[in-house]
Amino acid sequence: MKLLITGGAGFIGSAVVRLAVARGHEVVNLDAMTYAANAANVASVSNSNLYSFEQADIRDRAALDRIFATHAPDAVMHLAAESHVDRSIDGPADFIETNITGTFNMLEAARAHWTRKGKPEAFRFHHISTDEVFGSLGPEGQFTETTPYDPRSPYSASKAASDHLVRAWAETYGLPTVLTNCSNNYGPYHFPEKLIPVTILNALHGRPIPVYGTGENIRDWLYVEDHADALLLVLEKGTLGRSYNIGGENERRNIDLVRTICALLDEMAPKPTPYADQITFVTDRPGHDARYAIDPSRIRAELGWRPSVTVEEGLRRTVRWYLDNEAWWRPLLTRQGVGERLGKP
Repeated sequence: MKLLITGGAGFIGSAVVRLAVARGHEVVNLDAMTYAANAANVASVSNSNLYSFEQADIRDRAALDRIFATHAPDAVMHLAAESHVDRSIDGPADFIETNITGTFNMLEAARAHWTRKGKPEAFRFHHISTDEVFGSLGPEGQFTETTPYDPRSPYSASKAASDHLVRAWAETYGLPTVLTNCSNNYGPYHFPEKLIPVTILNALHGRPIPVYGTGENIRDWLYVEDHADALLLVLEKGTLGRSYNIGGENERRNIDLVRTICALLDEMAPKPTPYADQITFVTDRPGHDARYAIDPSRIRAELGWRPSVTVEEGLRRTVRWYLDNEAWWRPLLTRQGVGERLGKP
């Protein structure tokens, strides 16, 4: 297929781009190259005759129309989004404009392209979302595809709105859509503002390792390459109009995750004192969701998918990657907001 992948220079998007090219798909990477994007994320495929790049903002409808007309994709994988909860607390406007208005523009540009081509049955618009739209869980239970939406942050509210738009365009206009909601991703090329890369890099630099509150918040961790595999599977074989929850089946408390990373660093990059000594508890994020957990029964039953990487193996691979790829992460440390506490109460 010829795939138009938005946000393909970001963390998850670049994993999808690399895997799609490796599997023989032709890929058009549409990315605005904002602060979290990095051309190095797709350097391994940039010279492939299956890869092309379009720098454009999904808020720019005219640019989207030009790109659809130029490349005539068979399918869209829409990953472009503002995604950092702390940044959404400090500056919600970017999240509203990109995640809601940008998704509206993508849907309209895709619908115009699909109509112009005679509404081919094989066309797909795959919208990639998050489990955060479902809100916060207590000690028991898991999110399913029918869990009511209950977003708690500007980020998750903007993603919830974009999910609703996708469903509305499918119902109202017949646009062939599939939708996925994933748990927390981690792995290589993760921009250094999220918990795992912040922990690794702060540890290596001898700085305090910040843990919000008491570190009791629980997340379900999904290795990014497993996620990319699931996304391509849903695109190719998912039922139209259906949503699929993609989880890692790896729930961990934040404090336990951080301690595991510190132990791995003690092993791989030892220093005189344990890295865990640098753990520092800081004031919690406003409205910090207590627990996320995905029930992946639907994607397992209908498409035969389940994660292949445990959190223990995935963290080992991730720590090793950061130790081996300083040339990738060091230039990012000067980007706006990196190394600062954002989203303060």
